[in-house]
Parts: sequence; structure tokens; C-alpha cells
Amino acid sequence: MSNNERILAQENQDLAKTARIKYYDIVLEKGAGAIITDVDHHQYIDLLASASATNTGHSHPKVVRAIQEQAAKLIQYTPAYFANTTTATLAQRLVQLAPGDGDKKVAFGNSGSDANDAIIKFARAYTGRSYIVSFTGAYHGSTFGSMSVSGVSLNMSRKMGPLLPDIVKVPYPDQNQRLDGEDDDTFSKRLFEQFKLPFETYLPAEEVALVLIEAIQGDGGIVKAPQQYMDLVYEFTRQHGIVFAVDEVNQGLGRTGKMWSIDHFGIVPDMMSIGKSIASGLPLSAVIGRRDIMDSLDAPANLYTTAGNPVTSAAALATLDVIEEEHLIERSARLGQIAETFFHQMAAQYTFIGDVRFYGLNGGIDIVNQAGEADVEATTKIIYRAFERGVIIISLRGNILRFQPPLVITEEELNQALTILAQVFDELNAHQLALPESDNHIGW
Repeated sequence: MSNNERILAQENQDLAKTARIKYYDIVLEKGAGAIITDVDHHQYIDLLASASATNTGHSHPKVVRAIQEQAAKLIQYTPAYFANTTTATLAQRLVQLAPGDGDKKVAFGNSGSDANDAIIKFARAYTGRSYIVSFTGAYHGSTFGSMSVSGVSLNMSRKMGPLLPDIVKVPYPDQNQRLDGEDDDTFSKRLFEQFKLPFETYLPAEEVALVLIEAIQGDGGIVKAPQQYMDLVYEFTRQHGIVFAVDEVNQGLGRTGKMWSIDHFGIVPDMMSIGKSIASGLPLSAVIGRRDIMDSLDAPANLYTTAGNPVTSAAALATLDVIEEEHLIERSARLGQIAETFFHQMAAQYTFIGDVRFYGLNGGIDIVNQAGEADVEATTKIIYRAFERGVIIISLRGNILRFQPPLVITEEELNQALTILAQVFDELNAHQLALPESDNHIGW
């Protein structure tokens, strides 16, 4: 029995089923840059970046050094009671980095989930209204509030209702909803009519506190909303005094070839949530928003004992330094173009590759059958064979390849991973791939 198998067999006795989405039988031992190593000393090129939580790569030396130096001075004294120099510096820096020139403030948390919970709280407090509008296909987290506004998996609502009240979900402008020959303008207007339908039939706009959206959906399939659609929704919120908030947890911090995904649209949100990569994977999140909105709640309405503690704040400051000093936003755009070109070439060669969507080092690649429908079985074969060949890539929504490597991946490593994927596609096309014996349900 391998070390991987032994550890997983023991863990299977102790870990709740809901604690992990099933993909591979692997136990990670260490990581450096875009390479991870398991307990049996197998190395893999990482095309997942810990769910876009390690944009600066695994164990970046500058981040590690910042953590070590801060831990030697002060690991924790809750910022809920007293300030510390590191967290105060981070707060100032985040406010300056957020879109827009207006006055802004920040509130810290421990995960993207509680950051999105906080957005709900602030919006309701500021407006005095209760209703929240979110989108199908969204993943905002797994705390009760963030889970209530999510719409990507039935297992995020099954057996746990009733969830948070006064939540209304409208269709996200997913490219799969396009009609044949429908251009961006027509598609945006049609989906905006669907957005307005609740407001015209049962949902008074003057009772809506918040519209929460992912400008580019992450777990929903790496799907970008059309510019005109975003403009229409944003203008609607301006007309009706509704808070407009963007979830940047998955797509922020250089992932899309810009600092924030909303930067693709030229829109300044009232609030935004960040997490995952802000501290290179350590538990830290933040909500940044307009000063008047952020001042609408008093303590202890949204504070946490460990939120923004000195060590995670030190990691975040170092992370922001790395993004700037190593030009990771520009690297994301440049290397993302290489990956996009490759997958379009593969789509021209193989009929099982459908739509290809890339925004920086951030791609969703649809795997389809001859009828153009989602092919979950083929997708599972692809990701398992890639794993066997030394590449970590997973699926979203059953049939979408999730391409999100660390932004520090070298061009050589990227090309090596793409070469392996090309070999896997060739094997699938030749009907040489089989489902893993352990497969009962893979992915979301």
C-alpha cells in the first residue's frame, strides 16, 4: 500500500463526507511555485493553484519569510479589540488598491464565505431593505448567508433549508444560454429582461438592498458577463438605490490579467469581497466598500477573533509585493494568451472540445459529445489521465476543465503541461482512456 493510500484510508474513517469534493487519491506533502509533491514523492504541475488561492505559487520565499518574521514577533492578538501595526498597514493598502477614487473602508474576515456574508449585512444595514438578488451558477461560499446566495450545486441547499430569507436568484448571462446567431447586444438585452422580470412582477425595487454578482463566474465555469449586460444591471442599481457588490474571491488579485475582474468592465462597485489568494492561501478575507456603507454597522456586528491577525496580514502584504514586483498581472495576461491559443488549436482539431473561455491564466474549456452536449464521462477521463501523467487539473459543473495555474508558473512548465494535455486529448480521441475504477462521482 502506498503512503497516499494508507493516509487516505485512515482519513476516510475520520473526515466528514462533506469536507471534500472527490477528485484524486493524493496526499500533498509540499509545493514550490507551480509544482506540488505528494507523500510518495510524485511531482505534479499544478493547474489549479489551490482553487485560485495561491496566485503567487506555493510557498513563495517572500511570503514564507514574512510569515516567519511576523510569527517571531506576534502571532495573534485579536484585531477585534486592539490594533497592530501589520494589520493597520494592510487595511490602508487594500483601500488604496480597490477600484475607484472615493472614500473607502475595509472589514476583515477569515474566508471568502464570511466576506460575502458581511456584504449582505452591510447592504441591509445601509439601505434598511431586506431583499438580495444573486445569480444562478454563482459560488459565494458555504456559510449560511453565502450559501443562500449561491446557485452552483444542489448540495448547497439540499437538507439544510430553510436558508436565508428574501433571496432572489436571476439567470447569469452564461454563454450556454445564447440562441443561435445571437450577438452580445441581443443576448445582453434578452438576459436583462429576465433580470428585470422579478422586479416587474413581485419584487419591489425599493425593498432590494443588494445585487451581488461575479463579474466572471469562477466555479460556475469561468464565464464572463457581457459588457452591455453588466452596464445595464449596474445602471439599474443606480436608478433604484441598490448596493452593487462584486465577489472577487476567486477572480481577483491578477487572476484575470487585471488586478480585479471588475476592472474589465470599467465599473466601480459599491462593495467587493476578496479572499483566497490575498494571503497566498492563509485564512484571510476582506470586504472593501464605500465609507458610508461600511460605517452603517457598529461592533460587534461583523468581527471575528482571528480576522486580519498579524501573521495573515503579513502574508497579505508580502503577497501584494510579489504581485507588483514580479508583474504577475502582466504575466497572467501574457501566459494566458499562450494557453488560450493552445486550447483553440485543440478545439479546431478535436470535436469534443467545445467553447473555450480565457481571461488571463484563467480558463474554462467545455468538453462535449457529438451533439454538443456536456460530456461528463469524457471530462473525467481527461482529468484522470492528466493526473496520471503529472498534471493537476479538475472539472467544474461536470464537463468544464478548470485552468487556473499559479501566476508564477514558468513558460517552460506551462508548455510542458499543455504538451501533456495534448497527449491526453489524442488518447481520448483514439478511445484509449477509461474511467478510474474508483469513480462513483467525481467533482461537483
